[in-house]
Order: sequence, then C-alpha cells, then structure tokens
Amino acid sequence: MRNRAICAGLEPDELDALGQLGRKQRVAKGQTVLWEGDDSVVVANVIEGVLKVSMSISDGREQIVGLVFASDFIGRPFGQQSPYSVTALTDAELCIFSRSTFDSFARQHPELEHKLLRRTLTELDRAHEWMLLLGKKTATERIATLLLEMSARLGETGCSADNNALDAFELPLDRQQMGDVLGLTIETVSRQLSLLKADGVINLPDRRTVAIQDRARLQDLSAAA
Repeated sequence: MRNRAICAGLEPDELDALGQLGRKQRVAKGQTVLWEGDDSVVVANVIEGVLKVSMSISDGREQIVGLVFASDFIGRPFGQQSPYSVTALTDAELCIFSRSTFDSFARQHPELEHKLLRRTLTELDRAHEWMLLLGKKTATERIATLLLEMSARLGETGCSADNNALDAFELPLDRQQMGDVLGLTIETVSRQLSLLKADGVINLPDRRTVAIQDRARLQDLSAAA
C-alpha cells in the first residue's frame, strides 16, 4: 500500500520515523472519523475499507462528495478546520496522525510535502471529472462510470499500484447513497441497474453484489474518453 500512499518516496528510516508518530485504529461501519466544521486535529491514511466524504447544508441535507479507498489520505494538513465529514461505509482500518505532528514532519521532509501537493492537484482533477459527470452524463453513463471506478479502486492490491480491476465486488454504497453520489433518485439508480442486468452487462446476485459480465460494453456506456 505504501507504493500508492502519500508516504511513497520516503527513505526507510523516514518511514520508520513517520510510523512512530501514527497509530492504527479500527473504525466500525457508520462511525464518523472527521466532522465538517470541527477543528482539524487529525489526519489519516486509509489502510483498508471504504469511507464517504460528505458535506451538508443548513437544513441538514447531506451530499456525498467523494469516496475514500485503501491508500487514500484524509484530513486537512496545514488547515485549521475540516471542510467535510468522513464516515466509514464499511469496517475500516486507518493509520492516524496528530495533524500538528504530521505538519511538522512534512515541513522537514520535502518529498512528503511534494506528495501532498500532488494529492491536492489529483483531488482537483477528480472534482473536475465529477463536475463533468454530474453536468453532462446521462443516468446510464453515471452508473457505468461509478461501477467502473469501484471495480478499479476495490481491485487495487495492497502491495502494488497495478490496477487489478474486480469483475465481482460488494457495493460499499446502498441504492440511496449511489443516488446521492450521482445526483439521481433511488428509483433511477434501481432502474438503471436492472436495465444493465437485463442487457447482460452486469449481474446482481444480491442487493450488494455486482458482477461485471461485459466490461467493454460497460466502458462504452460510461462514455469514457
């Protein structure tokens, strides 16, 4: 996992030093790790599991604005407040650092600061891609894109950056949450999944399992560039 995490590029002694600053923590499904608007006191690297990043408006409605997978980094280094909440969609394991301690370590290690900058730019690119998805893609294209994204991210191995996309996987999101992510109603999500199944593109053995039967067709339907 280190090959994909922000600590990639650190020397072994630097990795050991960083490791001594952190602690592993198990997080139960449904547990919130960071709260929107709270002081940003910790940052963390995801070891395993899937978490959602969400923001809310004044009437309490929530919008899921991102998903976090193994090797991803959460929290706001060098920031005072968390702009979003992060909640576990599955049981997860994190390596947690005090933000102030992590910030001090990063300032002393330019390679880590460089990785943080690259992470920020990658997140910006993802935000632009998601704006395109929400603004221009059809419901079918949105569902296909999300399924391919989860297939790829859940298939990443713990020791390599290679993409071993899964043909069958358990959805970390329920139908309502998929709708929240994609800007669709739960009825539209269910209908689109049923249509993909009827067309032989995917199979749905149960409510949470997806089996991709025709990946090329799913890629075509995602309107991937």
